[in-house]
Amino acid sequence: MFESVNAVNYALVKKGCRMYNRYFVRVRQLEPGMRIDQSIVDRMDRVLIAKYTILDDYMIDSLKKMNIAGVYVSEGEIEEEEPQQIEEPTSAIAKNNISKYHVDDRAKVKLSESLKKRVSEGVQYLYNNSESPEFSKAADSITSDLMKAITENAAVAVDISALRASDEYTFKHSVDVATMSMIIAKKQGYKKKEIYEIGVSGLLHDMGKAKIPSEVLNKPGRLTEEEFEVMKSHSLLGYRILQEKVEFNEQVKFGVLQHHEKINGKGYPMGVTKDKIHKYARILTVADIYDALVTERPYKKAFSQRTAVEMIMSMTDELDIDAMKTFLASVILYPVDSVVELSNGEKAVVVANNPNTALRPTVVGTISGEVYNLGEDLKCANIVIM
Repeated sequence: MFESVNAVNYALVKKGCRMYNRYFVRVRQLEPGMRIDQSIVDRMDRVLIAKYTILDDYMIDSLKKMNIAGVYVSEGEIEEEEPQQIEEPTSAIAKNNISKYHVDDRAKVKLSESLKKRVSEGVQYLYNNSESPEFSKAADSITSDLMKAITENAAVAVDISALRASDEYTFKHSVDVATMSMIIAKKQGYKKKEIYEIGVSGLLHDMGKAKIPSEVLNKPGRLTEEEFEVMKSHSLLGYRILQEKVEFNEQVKFGVLQHHEKINGKGYPMGVTKDKIHKYARILTVADIYDALVTERPYKKAFSQRTAVEMIMSMTDELDIDAMKTFLASVILYPVDSVVELSNGEKAVVVANNPNTALRPTVVGTISGEVYNLGEDLKCANIVIM
């Protein structure tokens, strides 16, 4: 639900070297000509109103019909934020240790802007044309593009921040889940055909939401128990959509059907335990939960990447432990060369990532030059990245 604050409460937001006002306005107080400062998406993550759109009467009326309490709007010139630069070390020892302990990140998935655009259009086509005779061909094309992006540079890791570079929510969640699942499968030694199939299943895992009533999909607030039961039916509905398509095998279909199952039997729609959950679904579940946690939507705020990883680590009774461990070994939260702030008050440069401790890389203090091996040095046990 949106935060309830008055329209007079606003923030000065810095963009490059300029400032602009961002403030919250109740929908009933919106006026044509105001610029919305957030994307409005439905529960399928389809963009209904894009960020920075100038609102008109029709859009405002649509927001009212969706029962959205309020939205953020902004005034002033918009510029792209300057990318964060490495803070220049002020001591010779800092410079020396950054160079000495620097280890390039493992090969990561890279999606070019042209690929993102092509995949975005393809996923939107899939979710809006489930009955099209070109459906399977489109799914194959998108998955092949993602497979190529993974194999071209022998990618074995995912820089999660890089995947979040777009506001196109429709494609973001599907592609994030597909990409992360394919990386997990690759790291676990799956065959090329299986990695491809997991990618298809990840792209289509939420297809059933196309059959969910719009008033449930678009509701910005908490769902009632009855509405949540309707929402939970999307995995079965997605399976039924694919059942009619002989181009997809049962492996792909079961990934879609069971991506909300839990190994303790408390998932849905079947409520089965680990041995009866398809191996594709066990991987998809981890990727799906993580991406849902870090994605901001009209009805919830996003968790930080760090918090989401910690939450995944706490779900040992719900998630397949092998899929969880491989996921944790595949994500890069703090890319090498990024600047972080430590709990001891010092700023530091990330110089190396340990695949087994995603939350605790090796860093070098930018002033002291101190080397903090957060993942292995017991003397650093009480130091965390803020």
